[in-house]
Amino acid sequence: MSRLKAISVFFIHFPLQMLNLACWALLITLIGLLKLIIPSTRMTRRLNALNAQLEIRFGVISTRLVTFFNRIDVSHTIQGSLSEDKWYLIMANHRSYLDIILLIGFADKRIPAPKFFLKKELIWLPFVGLGAWALDMPFMRRYSRADIARRPELQGKDIATTRQACAKYQSVPTSIINFVEGTRFTSDKHHSKQSPYTHLLPPKAAGLAFTLAAMGELFTHILDVTIIYPDNTKWPMMDMLCGNMKRIIIDVNVLPVSAELMGDYHGSLAFKQGFQAWLNQIWHDKDKRISQLVSD
Repeated sequence: MSRLKAISVFFIHFPLQMLNLACWALLITLIGLLKLIIPSTRMTRRLNALNAQLEIRFGVISTRLVTFFNRIDVSHTIQGSLSEDKWYLIMANHRSYLDIILLIGFADKRIPAPKFFLKKELIWLPFVGLGAWALDMPFMRRYSRADIARRPELQGKDIATTRQACAKYQSVPTSIINFVEGTRFTSDKHHSKQSPYTHLLPPKAAGLAFTLAAMGELFTHILDVTIIYPDNTKWPMMDMLCGNMKRIIIDVNVLPVSAELMGDYHGSLAFKQGFQAWLNQIWHDKDKRISQLVSD
């Protein structure tokens, strides 16, 4: 695509994406405020169900804009069965902010509307912050080892806070997304972290173990999700907005939640080593899978 055409597509596509985000976020926030005004358990459940559908509509329309302006289809490969009536922990690689849009769109008629663990500071992000609040997404404050060393009473507080925030998910099927690498993939990060993988950054086991410790008994399955932009590895988001995206692949592997995956990550060295070995093997297999899919 010529540079002039790409610029033209950007100045049409980007405002439409922002308009889609703003409209759905406004509706979701208004419903969130309505829940405060009408503190009825039955009404709250109905409004939560409505907000979940609005979230998915946002993802579906945003994904349709992506496929329209790029003249592509999103390829889905699912190994296992999915249901909107189950609880899922999604562990995914992270290439671009586009990943979030695609995962929300993927949920349509497959799995419950996804939730993200967000940093507390993100509540001030326009549209996104208040929309996430209205969707009951947990805003977390993680405590470092230095924090806990100074204030030992903080030990375990993050898990307790998560349990409290997610108690409302016990009666409503939910999908929780964890980007296990902790940051978006770039060549510089790949080099600086001396990643042993070709297409991935090293996985961070602590966050995933933390989520399982807080909510493990709720999850029906773990979804190992791989998102690939085979021909647009450097700037997927900008390529997508400019109409230069060539292919998008979402590969999903449904895994069981075993008792061995839930334990005291910080307090048990044996559990920590076993959990890391399990996750590293999954990441090794994921890297090989990406190489296979890219070459097809």
